[in-house]
Amino acid sequence: MAAASPSETTPLLSSSSSSPSDLHHPPLPHTSSIPDDDTIKPLLPPDEENILADVPAVSLAAVLPSLMIGVFLAAMDNLIVASAYGRIGSDLHELSKTSWIAAAYLVTTTSIQPLYGKLSDIFGRKACLLFAYVVFAAGSGWCGLARSMDELIVGRAVAGVGGGGMTTLVAILMTDVIPLQKRGTWQGIVNIVFALGASTGAPLGGLLADSVGWRWAFLFQVPATLLAALLVAVFLNIPHTHAEAGSTATTWSKFRRVDFLGAATLVSAVLTLLIALDRGGNVSWRDTTVLVTAPLSAALFCAFAFIEARVASDPFAPPRIVLDRGLLSCFLANLFAFGGFFAVMFYIPLYFQAVRGLTASQSGLRMVPAIAGSVTGSLSSGIIMQRTGKYYALTVVAYSLVIVGAVPIVLFTGVLDSGHYTPVAMGLAVMGFGSGIGVTSTLIALIARSGSRDQAVATAVSYLFRSLGSVVGVSVASTLLQGELRGRLRSELEGLVGRGEVDEIVRKVTGSLEYLGELKPEVRRVVVRAYEEAVRYPFMMAAVFGAMAVAASLFIIEEPLRRDKAATPPSESDGDDVQEQ
Repeated sequence: MAAASPSETTPLLSSSSSSPSDLHHPPLPHTSSIPDDDTIKPLLPPDEENILADVPAVSLAAVLPSLMIGVFLAAMDNLIVASAYGRIGSDLHELSKTSWIAAAYLVTTTSIQPLYGKLSDIFGRKACLLFAYVVFAAGSGWCGLARSMDELIVGRAVAGVGGGGMTTLVAILMTDVIPLQKRGTWQGIVNIVFALGASTGAPLGGLLADSVGWRWAFLFQVPATLLAALLVAVFLNIPHTHAEAGSTATTWSKFRRVDFLGAATLVSAVLTLLIALDRGGNVSWRDTTVLVTAPLSAALFCAFAFIEARVASDPFAPPRIVLDRGLLSCFLANLFAFGGFFAVMFYIPLYFQAVRGLTASQSGLRMVPAIAGSVTGSLSSGIIMQRTGKYYALTVVAYSLVIVGAVPIVLFTGVLDSGHYTPVAMGLAVMGFGSGIGVTSTLIALIARSGSRDQAVATAVSYLFRSLGSVVGVSVASTLLQGELRGRLRSELEGLVGRGEVDEIVRKVTGSLEYLGELKPEVRRVVVRAYEEAVRYPFMMAAVFGAMAVAASLFIIEEPLRRDKAATPPSESDGDDVQEQ
């Protein structure tokens, strides 16, 4: 007798099921999907066993290394620039624009990641994965050969197009080729590989910047990615059997269903917002560019909402998902938590290098407690939820820990003391631990809240909010830092140097940290103190974002994770299905 297809009444906790959703959307730097078969698992897609039965035997030993390389590189790339960007900005004399190195990558990843699933249904997993690998390699090579900051930013945007596909498609392919009963074990391996990539990124980026040069942080990824592409091309042979492939509709009609208009509008909205923030922090909030791009960004965000609600035939952010109260609270908690975490991870190396005088490799090693904390928190949350069957209180406490961790980072980077690393390391570890718990518990919360039909879409939207939070967090932090740094330098240098020298010093010290060594000792002390005061603003912003994540998490709706025969209460997003019944 065929196994019954799962429905909204299927228990989330089951010894015979495994999680496909966390495979479809692998974690960002401080995330982890459920680690093994014994932890909480979401609903299975219908007839998965039959689908897997149609897939020919694939040599996992041959295919998985190529997939793992992609997972490792994608995880590492998120942080490999963080510890090296001070050296990058100094070499290219554009230190004030370094936030765009991260923002450009995250903007394109944000927009393209939701589209890869539909594109792979049309053109096949293998073709789209090869495209993603090649584009990522091209973007990384472009970055390594960049002659200016603008060229580097463009290269990062290109790499983001490929990086978004590497994470999404690798996860989908693993679901295709790994038997259901073995998937939990392999997902644990993926989590370990991802954690290794994330924890390697920051120290490796700093080490390369101090030794052979920061360009090799990008260049060495090119042959590794192409090797993964070669392995996929040779060993991954899965027929394209998705329903989209067998449809009688033309390729063009299938292609038109992909929400390119929504993605392009979202990119434009985020890009104009970042331009407004950048010009406001570096030039003036009354600058003409700010006055044009700020309202234009608001209009584009409204246009994106209209497209998703009224225009797109298959939107990647459906309003019925985004506006569900229980789901929206998870999305917003992710947005603020990722924004705060990325702000700290991006600007703590600047504090170590500009204020403490450490090298890029030393500052990269000092970021490890945050990564270790996030991985530990992510794994711990799965164990806690398995034992308790609850996630509401755990999520609220987790994001409260983000605030607790931010406090010593703020206090011991200049307010009380700036000579001891231990309190800062403890703050980073606690902040990472809370973020790791929260991002995993909110994943379970949105899976429990959404019905089986909406589970994959809701998970995709959560990754959209995470990416948006990362972009906005880094950009707002840069705006706060640059505005405070320039204002403080101008006010404190007056009277110490000639009036004509003030603007020149401000321009040079915000363009390169190496210029600090050329200043007179009394001027250098003023500049270092200004950096110390200014870099604290991203850390304070992280505490505020943590408080907003806590506020959002208070509205999460607790759904029972352990049930025998009780039906799952349908979410508001399942209203149409309920009406049909």
